[in-house]
Amino acid sequence: MTISQAHKRYEFKRQLEEMRRKTGKGTELISLYIPYDKLISDVTAQLRAEHGQAANIKSKSTRTNVQSALESVLARLSYYNKPPERGFVIFCGKLELGGHRTTLDTIIIEPPEPITSYKYHCDSSFYLEPLEYMLVEQKTFGLLAVDRREATVGLLRGKVIEARKRMTSTVPGKQRQGGQSAKRFQQLRLIAIHDFYKKIGNGASEIFLSVDHKDFEGVLIGGPSPTKEEFFEGEFLHHELQKKIIGLFDVAYTDESGLHELVDAASDALQDLDVIKQKKIMQRFMQELVSDGGLVAYGDQQVRENLAMGAVGTLLISEDLRQVRADIRCQNCDYTRKDTREYGSYDFEEKCPLCSSDLKIVDTVDVVDELTELCDQMGTGVEFISTDFEEGDQLMRAFGGIAAILRYNAGV
Repeated sequence: MTISQAHKRYEFKRQLEEMRRKTGKGTELISLYIPYDKLISDVTAQLRAEHGQAANIKSKSTRTNVQSALESVLARLSYYNKPPERGFVIFCGKLELGGHRTTLDTIIIEPPEPITSYKYHCDSSFYLEPLEYMLVEQKTFGLLAVDRREATVGLLRGKVIEARKRMTSTVPGKQRQGGQSAKRFQQLRLIAIHDFYKKIGNGASEIFLSVDHKDFEGVLIGGPSPTKEEFFEGEFLHHELQKKIIGLFDVAYTDESGLHELVDAASDALQDLDVIKQKKIMQRFMQELVSDGGLVAYGDQQVRENLAMGAVGTLLISEDLRQVRADIRCQNCDYTRKDTREYGSYDFEEKCPLCSSDLKIVDTVDVVDELTELCDQMGTGVEFISTDFEEGDQLMRAFGGIAAILRYNAGV
């Protein structure tokens, strides 16, 4: 994923979060999903019919609000001869602002992926599920950590590892019990191993085949030698899955932690996946952090100072970072300053240190937009880091969502 793609994904995710917070009364908010092959004339015909039917709504305020929203949507549609290439979504309705205040608002979103079906929806909140699904990483890999005593089946969906099933065997140890010949004992042991492998294959196949085949990329098998090789050569998986085995990898554990070990061991095979790239970047950051004279910075102020000096090689931004850079000014004198604040925390009471007049926020800019623009000017790389894995979650919780790997130590 390129920097621009990652930034667009961040903006899209942030936009949906804002949409979730918008609410109305009753069923007054309209969500309209229009695919690229839908005729605008067909859409307007339906909306006019809905406008006529809305006249039957008993509540006067609800009737007025619904009809006003429909009129606003029809007015927006008049600017389109046909939908954009990926289709678009129109959200419209009377939104509650708090304190008994409302406003009629219309939002148009051109999604990052194509709209596949037409939908008209009315509710007290906007219908966002199809857009939220676009944020879910679709690539899925089957994970299988196996030895002769235990096996764990899981899925790697984007950046998230899901343990789905754990199985244990009744395979006897290598020491035979008294009264059995060595040959007989070995035969029974091989039968038990084969039966366990068959059980694993059936359980794993059931889970892997439940994934949409368009999204399923392949299977990774981990375990000690020669177990994983025996399982692979025995073709215990469904024949369609057997063809999708990407590789066999040495792992020491076969419980849930073995699945994480397997993903790390398969990093070369999965190098194009964002999760592997992000893990490697965060591992490098952590290594620099604990080394003497480590080339890292973290936190808003420290990272900004290093950026201004051109010392940042790669800027790390959490996908969950939600902050603005506020321009604060005195209402009476020339005092100004800039603060980094959480989204929505714009109300504050503070006096000017020079003249004791009230300070006011006069402008805000999204921190991510601001920092990525600075990085473009400085020739600095930017990496957006998900919180779906441990190190990524640490970036947000422990380092405030902003960190940097430095080109050199600027001493700030």
